[in-house]
Amino acid sequence: MEEHLTVGRVAELAGVSVRTLHHYDEIGLVRPSARTAAGYRAYSAGDVERLREVLAYRRLGFGLREIADLVDDPATDAVAHLHRLRGLLLEQRDRADAMVTAIDTELRARAMGIRTTSEEQLRMFGGAQLYESIGSAYPATRRTEPRIAARVWDALGDARTVLNVGAGTGSYEPPDRDVTAVEPSAVMRALRPAGAAPCVAATAERLPFEDQSFDAAMAFSTVHHWHDPIAGLREMRRVARRVVVFTHDASDAGWRQRFWLSRDYLPEVAGLVAGRPSVDQLARAIGARLEPVLIPWDCADGFFEAHWRRPEAYLDEHVRRAVSVWTRVGPEAEQRAVSGLRDDLSSGQWAERNRDLIDLDAAELGLRLLVA
Repeated sequence: MEEHLTVGRVAELAGVSVRTLHHYDEIGLVRPSARTAAGYRAYSAGDVERLREVLAYRRLGFGLREIADLVDDPATDAVAHLHRLRGLLLEQRDRADAMVTAIDTELRARAMGIRTTSEEQLRMFGGAQLYESIGSAYPATRRTEPRIAARVWDALGDARTVLNVGAGTGSYEPPDRDVTAVEPSAVMRALRPAGAAPCVAATAERLPFEDQSFDAAMAFSTVHHWHDPIAGLREMRRVARRVVVFTHDASDAGWRQRFWLSRDYLPEVAGLVAGRPSVDQLARAIGARLEPVLIPWDCADGFFEAHWRRPEAYLDEHVRRAVSVWTRVGPEAEQRAVSGLRDDLSSGQWAERNRDLIDLDAAELGLRLLVA
């Protein structure tokens, strides 16, 4: 006979308050579905399994809305959740171990009367990659946009074997090809859904494959995170006959002044791309042609420019957390931009300033496909 646990007993075993369990019940996150012999609500084995996943993700720092999307994913069963949680916990342990090592090194230096520099003191915190801090929001807001995916997959031509570089959680991987993924972030690798392509821990600049190992290599919205974009693109060219890269034109005309969010509210994006190779330089490095990619007004993928006709979306922190730009500009710039946008939406100034966008079905905001 299946064991049913009362709310009080579950709270005691899990180390949470009854109030927390009641809150999860109220918002529909975990609801006790059984009854005790005395008629009290109780948790079935399935309820406990779901609660275990919720509490584990919560203690890893996920928000409740993110957790709901994760545990409700029909493609992920209990075993897949355990594998994902294990990967996330190992990554957390590795980051903690790295910081302990850095602290031990500084303690030894100070014991010898040596003061570390400011850069050295901060480097222990800078070791975690940007995606480690934003990756948890990806499954909920960064989904494949089918119209853009069709452009990418068409550019792959007749390629049967495809290398996806900087693959993240696996968006835009063609389902009808033999895909191998490369992703340096353990958090991103852990968030890849069950059944996703096999994923190798490596960077774009040093791909662990022989020359011409693949029919094609693709990279989607990732080049701007690489330490050396040109080196990474040349590596892709080395290991594949064809290269397809989705990126953006970061020039004033191509992106910063064309998109109202960076132009009117977040000028700090100019500093994020300063010194980076231009899209023309990237194309020349691999002999690629450039193709513009329009963004549909109802774009399903929540990248930075996606909500160009839905400005209210940028007021949602959940949406912003899955876009690296917001993390990179810092909290002060983010809050100033959000506050300014909120005021302009309320007053109608945004609508007046951007009235030419309202009737567009798609916008050209500097997104580009490099095909070589």
